[in-house]
Formats: sequence, structure tokens, C-alpha cells
Amino acid sequence: MSRLNALRSRFVDAPDSLGAKARARRWQWFAQRFPDLSEMSVIDLGGTAGAWLRAPVRPAHVQIVNLEKPPANLPPWLKADVADACDLPAAILGTKYDLVFSNAVIEHVGGHLRRQLFADAVHHLADRHWVQTPYRYFPVEPHFLFPGFQYLPIAARTSLLRRWPLVHTPTSDRDAARNIVMEVELLSITEMRHYFPSSQIRFERLAGLVKSVIAIRQG
Repeated sequence: MSRLNALRSRFVDAPDSLGAKARARRWQWFAQRFPDLSEMSVIDLGGTAGAWLRAPVRPAHVQIVNLEKPPANLPPWLKADVADACDLPAAILGTKYDLVFSNAVIEHVGGHLRRQLFADAVHHLADRHWVQTPYRYFPVEPHFLFPGFQYLPIAARTSLLRRWPLVHTPTSDRDAARNIVMEVELLSITEMRHYFPSSQIRFERLAGLVKSVIAIRQG
């Protein structure tokens, strides 16, 4: 492992990294907010089976919706469907869940109209929800681990991505890098309040600064 890859691991990926500790605190906060979670049916918009298999909490049933094909041989309490969270199939829309969960997904769906469709799906599927997204104005962009990355022009971000070694999936291809850059649109607090007007908006902080924004509705 190179020194720079080791640095990314230290901050984000390793079990004792700052990112892992933040995720553990978030899971704890989530469990405290929904103390009957073990009895709930949860639909996770944009999540992964791996995240739930590693999670320190376990609902009665979790249904994952993701554009990527899930792994085989999932446990009985975990189900996964390949679908677009902004255009859900009738079978999912016709099912009522106890809770909608989404972690760092709404910033990836693509533009205001699709974010609104995503939020509409959250409100439709359950009376309770937990929707988290990285905060646009935190100094370090969390996907690319580069200070102020989100404020730069697309051309500059594309050029940086092709050379910056701390990204999760490096690429030297210009078109691929541009697609990755354009796929992430971080949200502000105002936008989250717009999409989730009846929710409590809470903040996850790092060094006193807002790092992520969470829309919570407990029913």
C-alpha cells in the first residue's frame, strides 16, 4: 500500500479510521432514534447488503433498492432489488414499510427534479425516515478527500480527479473522470429542508463544523 493510499485508509476506510468511527456513532444515533428497530421492516434506498451485514443494528427485515446487482445468498432478513429509487416499480410503491433509510445517496441521483422524486418516494413508502447526506459547505469534499473540491469548475475537478491519489476509485480516463465528478451534487441545509419539510433536520459535526445533514421523521 502506498503512503497516500495508507493515508486514505487512515481517514476513511480502515476499521479504526475517522470515517469508521463516524459511521459507528451514526449507527448508534440511528438506533437511539428508533428503539424498536429490531421489530421494523426497513427499505433502504441506495444502500448495499454489505453495509447492513456489517452494521451493529439489525431490523426485522431490510429491503435494499440499488442500481447494482446484489450479491447472492443473502440471509432471510435481507432482500435486494435492482431498481431506480427515483422511479420505483409498482410492487415496491405498493408496499408499506415501517421506515425508509438512506445514507449518502440523494446527492448522487442527478439534479433537483430527481432529488424531488427521491424525496417523494421517501414520504410515500413510510411515515418514518432517516435520510443522511454530506453537507455541501464542509471544507473537505468527502467523496474525493480534497479541500474545496465541490467549489471548483468541472474542468478543474476532472483534471484533479485524474491525478489525486486519495479518491476511492482512481481513473486516468478524462471522460470517466468527468462522469464521476458530475455525478456528485452535494446539498445544502436549505435544500434538505425543502425536500423534507416535515422532518427534523439534524447535523453531524466534525471539529465543530457541520459534516453531514440528516432528515429524521419518527412518525
